[in-house]
Amino acid sequence: MTNEIYQLLAIIIYMAAMVFIGWYAFRRTSNLTDYMLGGRSLGPAVTALSAGAADMSGWLLMGLPGAIYVSGLVEAWIAIGLTVGAYLNYVLVAPRLRVYTQVSNDSITIPSYLESRLKDKSRLLRIASGIIILIFFTFYVSSGMVAGGKFFLSSFGLNYHAGLLIVSAVVIFYTLFGGFLAVSYTDVVQGLIMFFALLLIPIVGVFMTGGLSETTTSIREVNPQLLNFISGASFLGILSAVAWGLGYFGQPHIIVRFMAISSVKEVKSARRIGIGWMFLSLFGAVVTGLIGVAYYQQNNATLADPETVFIVLGQIIFHPFIAGIMLAAVLAAVMSTISSQLIVTSSALIEDLYKAVIKTDASDKQYVFLGRMAVLVVSLIAMVLAWPNNESILKIVSFAWAGFGASFGPVILLSLYWRKITAKGALWGMVAGAITVMIWGNVKALSGNLYEIVPGFIICWIVTYFVSLATYRPNAEIDKEFTEALNILKKES
Repeated sequence: MTNEIYQLLAIIIYMAAMVFIGWYAFRRTSNLTDYMLGGRSLGPAVTALSAGAADMSGWLLMGLPGAIYVSGLVEAWIAIGLTVGAYLNYVLVAPRLRVYTQVSNDSITIPSYLESRLKDKSRLLRIASGIIILIFFTFYVSSGMVAGGKFFLSSFGLNYHAGLLIVSAVVIFYTLFGGFLAVSYTDVVQGLIMFFALLLIPIVGVFMTGGLSETTTSIREVNPQLLNFISGASFLGILSAVAWGLGYFGQPHIIVRFMAISSVKEVKSARRIGIGWMFLSLFGAVVTGLIGVAYYQQNNATLADPETVFIVLGQIIFHPFIAGIMLAAVLAAVMSTISSQLIVTSSALIEDLYKAVIKTDASDKQYVFLGRMAVLVVSLIAMVLAWPNNESILKIVSFAWAGFGASFGPVILLSLYWRKITAKGALWGMVAGAITVMIWGNVKALSGNLYEIVPGFIICWIVTYFVSLATYRPNAEIDKEFTEALNILKKES
């Protein structure tokens, strides 16, 4: 067998496993709640690993190691900010959101939760939320497809567009048929593959480059500042990187896992598993980038595309079949995020736009069918956006991440902790946050100095707070639900 056949065999086995899980989940999906939220039946390990895998995307194995390879440890501030943000998300959002979404009309999406929580009769809040999710997730999904195309191009020399089509087809299949359960179960497998790959490559790579001391020396010979956390970074640059952590509070595809966990008691276990997985995975990604610098210095070679450093090192270090499993880890990162985003986008289209605007009395079976068609339509639009291959993965992800963090983050936090937030406050805050990100992120003089999530998050919080104060009217039903959620939280924690 040639090397490529071994690697291709590993990829085929991986993809077949994903399709099988999709079929298994399809057999367990009977209604819209099953399709969109898995019947609120996830255990702590599935919650944690699926949230982590959905979160990290191709950025973890391609974007971050590539950034470290080019710029050094100064890029690790993003990883630090993300770890802190994810931990706070588990502490501040997970328990309350799990309880409140069930207390408030058993909501199964973020827009439906906000509408029910704030008793918005106009439907404007739900519709605006659905539109924001649709816009930013279409970009986000396209970034995953770009990563998939790059993966097959760098790994097998396959045409970029052919790779994009292969990845898209498999993800669309298991997401379209298996829904939320398929996405969550495949995320667990994908999260484990990513985890072990990100531990193996740095550990074996250090020995390959001569041990820790020799590796460090080689990196310093390229540029001693690569091992400096603050070299060449401004205060605003570090703030921008750490501010990625703010995005967690508003990422629908991540916080929806908190809504689906079986009980509040399981949140602590999920947090320990999730943060442990995340810390070690991010650490492995950072070290992989540095190992790449040392390897190419020692071999007097250059890497054409820094975002492929993980893929190339895996092929160099391991037996072709093991290297194929390393390659499957990249696919796992890409596909887990695409599928999670597709299912949330589908729920936004059907649960929050179609049902809210058309107000039809269709059956659950018809809604599930429409949800599947929504997955297909969004996928096709994302494929069109990904087709030119003219944007970096990190650039697309950072824009979408900021859009969600600034639109939903402050609103979610205030809705869980402040009785007086109003529907008008939440609506205007979300719109202000989204517009700020869109403008700031597309003006290079602004986004080049400060990540757009920072002004977007602040403006959303300020607008939500002051508009809510101006429009607040006591509401007995809201107060009752707020108190009930707090009581359940105390009882179950």
